[in-house]
Amino acid sequence: MSELIQIVDAALASAVKRSAYHLACRPGCTQCCHGIFPIAQQDAARLRDGLESLGQIHFERAASIRARVAASLARLAPLFPGDPATGILDEDYEDSSLFADEDGIGDTEPCPVLDPATGTCDLYEHRPIVCRTFGPPMRTAEGDLATCELCYITAGTEEIAACELDPTIPAQEQASNATFDSAHHLHGETIVAFALRDA
Repeated sequence: MSELIQIVDAALASAVKRSAYHLACRPGCTQCCHGIFPIAQQDAARLRDGLESLGQIHFERAASIRARVAASLARLAPLFPGDPATGILDEDYEDSSLFADEDGIGDTEPCPVLDPATGTCDLYEHRPIVCRTFGPPMRTAEGDLATCELCYITAGTEEIAACELDPTIPAQEQASNATFDSAHHLHGETIVAFALRDA
């Protein structure tokens, strides 16, 4: 797990340095912390480890996360496109109302790890890969460069391309997740609330 994190964090640091003022991400900017998104089993395990560690140091903060997880699950469970017993998403989850309904609950639901008072992530050091890589330009499956809509608003095409996150990250993440799943007899993806349900 730690090797992938080191690779991703180094790539992110490089992209941040090249991006300079074009990258608007700051503590308190929580737009990307709202909405439901899939995470790998490896991400889920990292979050659980983080919550367990936090609970040993800051019991109240960990308890607040668990309360937000329970509240989020109460809202999401009736619409969850997967197995509610395991928290594993169906393969066609993207077609469900939870994911496809623009401006619906799946688009506006706050991540239960987000502290609403501070606008920061309570498990920042343990956050999923998608959270670590969101913001800087990243290549889509179609070959386009996608960025956060709040970033690079004054940057030209060449400037954006010069800030691209290491394009090998998705393949490295996929390989790392496959190795993790195989070693732990796991499969599929989940969401943050289900990942932390029993943590």
